[in-house]
Amino acid sequence: MKEVGRAGYTSPFTVLTPLKNLSVVREFDPWKSPLCTCPRKYSLHPYTGCSHYCLYCYATSYIGLKPSRPKERLLVKLARDISVIPRGSIIELSTSSDPYPPIEKLMGLTRKALELLSGGGFRILITTKSDIVVRDIDILANSNSAVMLTITTLNSELAKTIEPGAPDPRDRLKSLRILAEHGVPVGVRVDPIIPFINDDPGELLELVDTVADAGAQHIVTSTYKAKWDSLKRLKSRLPDGVGWRISELFREKGVFIHGYYYLPSNMRRQLLEPVIKQAKKHNLTYATCREGFLDFHSAPSCDGSHLANSVKTER
Repeated sequence: MKEVGRAGYTSPFTVLTPLKNLSVVREFDPWKSPLCTCPRKYSLHPYTGCSHYCLYCYATSYIGLKPSRPKERLLVKLARDISVIPRGSIIELSTSSDPYPPIEKLMGLTRKALELLSGGGFRILITTKSDIVVRDIDILANSNSAVMLTITTLNSELAKTIEPGAPDPRDRLKSLRILAEHGVPVGVRVDPIIPFINDDPGELLELVDTVADAGAQHIVTSTYKAKWDSLKRLKSRLPDGVGWRISELFREKGVFIHGYYYLPSNMRRQLLEPVIKQAKKHNLTYATCREGFLDFHSAPSCDGSHLANSVKTER
């Protein structure tokens, strides 16, 4: 089956204007992975580190496993950055550190950033595991915004094991429904699917059924891409030798691609197919993340950017 990267994917979005000296806003995908099919966009992380402490997190291989900490002078730097970024550009919060960690309830840093972005006429994409996002429904419902909630399982006990600092999936589902009822375009990331953990086909079908009923319009899914630090966490913290089974699977079958260990193509397709099948059944748009399977893409964007209405005004 044909696999494609960015070179084989037609994005409906404009290529970013090259900008220098940005401080807190960055062009997404600094590693330029050929498997990335995201539209050109910017990313913003109000916090460094992440207090959700997901066992499978890839970002910890770069920044370590650290609690969420607010960036210094974020709002001053953000105001300066967005003064030179073209209106209508996509800015995502966030790609490697959740924009709604528990400390956000106290700090309100993400909310203040949203006020700046919405007032500046930008398209906003929120990617989060947190139910705190509903607090900002007044901003999101009245701006060119969309929210992608990550839900890897409906099993609360399992979620607590693999995402120990994140809200219960039931709370995420409630948030999904509330956002949809208030007119905020929403989608779900079933991401990652990990062998022996959350890969049961029946449970994945139920997950898609549930989020579709709650108002999701788009599904993006992907398989676990191993880094040595996340494999180590899985081995040490999962019960009944499950982590060791995962480690052995990647040791025997894993293929090193652009900084990660991937499972073989046929195994990844098998893991993803239940999600894609059920998304089709519910007439949701669907896509995968850095898998290279063009036939598993029906959406104008993989990441959910298409859910946020385009701003017509040029700077």
